[in-house]
Amino acid sequence: MRASLAVARRHVLKGLAGLALGAAAMAAAAQGTEPLKVRLDWTPWGVQAPFHLAQQKGWYKQAGLDVTLEDGNGSVTTVQIVGSSGTFDVGHAALASMMIARDKGLPVKAVAVFARQSDIGLLVPADSGITGPAALKGRKIAYTAGSLEAPFIDAFLAAGNLKRGDVELVNVDAASKASTYAVGRADAAFSTIPFFLPVVSQTRPSTAVRFADYGLNMPSFGLFATEEKLQSRGEAIGRFASVTARAWEYIYAGHEEEAVDAVLAQRPQARLDRKVLRGQIDALKPYFGSMSAGVRIGAPVPDDWVQAVKTLSSVGLISAQADPAGFYATGLVHPERYDAMVGK
Repeated sequence: MRASLAVARRHVLKGLAGLALGAAAMAAAAQGTEPLKVRLDWTPWGVQAPFHLAQQKGWYKQAGLDVTLEDGNGSVTTVQIVGSSGTFDVGHAALASMMIARDKGLPVKAVAVFARQSDIGLLVPADSGITGPAALKGRKIAYTAGSLEAPFIDAFLAAGNLKRGDVELVNVDAASKASTYAVGRADAAFSTIPFFLPVVSQTRPSTAVRFADYGLNMPSFGLFATEEKLQSRGEAIGRFASVTARAWEYIYAGHEEEAVDAVLAQRPQARLDRKVLRGQIDALKPYFGSMSAGVRIGAPVPDDWVQAVKTLSSVGLISAQADPAGFYATGLVHPERYDAMVGK
């Protein structure tokens, strides 16, 4: 009985502490906002929904932040610019690219992880019968040399007892890969699944085979910053990461259409397709991992990074001796502090 009361008391105290911290953040907002400049991974698409929703709803300002979002042109470029220029406080990118850069000496660390599972895989026609690499023998497959998917192709094929010589790999640039596949000039395509699947399915109904299901897993989209920014602006970065994580929770609690509305309202010149945006948000959800009661979005999960080191080192992208815990910062993501602000 005493043990049960002690546990209950700890939960109550933890909840009260979270409410107090959230109230403190909102009180700080009343006294002015702190500027924060964020470089995104790409031009607007579904993965950026929480940023635009939080802007539209005024959640960042309520948390004491004046957030500026800038489009990117690829995760690798975003990592390099945020990691070396000092212009941006935070970056949003595929975190495998950040891990590779850090292993090469760039002083960057993950702050928050949203999509915990690798979003890379193989797009295949829905009626093709292809459910894994073993069914690819003799098929023509589009890919982009120099992309993050390229180093994993041999390992993925090997999971089906195939080699490169067993398939016809067609190297196309990233900008034309979707159209190459969609019009049928390839039987399949390696790519980022949540981005491309809703796009190509409008022309060619498709499904996906995930690298993560064949042992090639690593954290995907999330936030990162340089060690210098974490030291000088860690508290503000933590607030930004926490509000963004809470926005993702809000979206996946049945507010997907509201998120689409926010992106369209915030980016009217981008000429975005509502159906594609919603499809991308829906397609991303399986990559977030467990969303069971009590599991919050955002904080790095140590086991994910152990697996990421195994995956990336297996294809020579980082050192096998790399410390998994060295790739991320801890204690910054607290979506529970904004429960009262965001609501259900």
